[in-house]
Amino acid sequence: QVQLVESGGGLVQAGGSLRLSCAASGRTFSGYTMAWFRQAPGNEREFVAAVMWSSGRTNYADSVKGRFTISRDKAKRTVYPQMNSLKPEYTAIYYCAARSTPALTIRLLGYEYNNWGQGTQVTVSS
Repeated sequence: QVQLVESGGGLVQAGGSLRLSCAASGRTFSGYTMAWFRQAPGNEREFVAAVMWSSGRTNYADSVKGRFTISRDKAKRTVYPQMNSLKPEYTAIYYCAARSTPALTIRLLGYEYNNWGQGTQVTVSS
């Protein structure tokens, strides 16, 4: 079983930056997809960004393209979304997720991921 632990959330002013971390443990991650989702109060969980562990291929939600960059450090088994030019509407709990079943494309729906972290709060003030 993969365990995911997020960190790096906090309070930041609009236009600022944050870098979240997701430390993964448990087994080899070859073939895995690592993703970030977020959920704001009253809203459904939504896809933010993802990276394929082996190839490094990435995908982003349209709302964060050009602002977020996701990367992975294989040696540290950690995934990092660098979030720049933050907006108040980005305020949410951000969750790290892992999909263990290999896929040809990055999956965008939460049910397609079978491991989840506990989440970290990101608050962007205006």
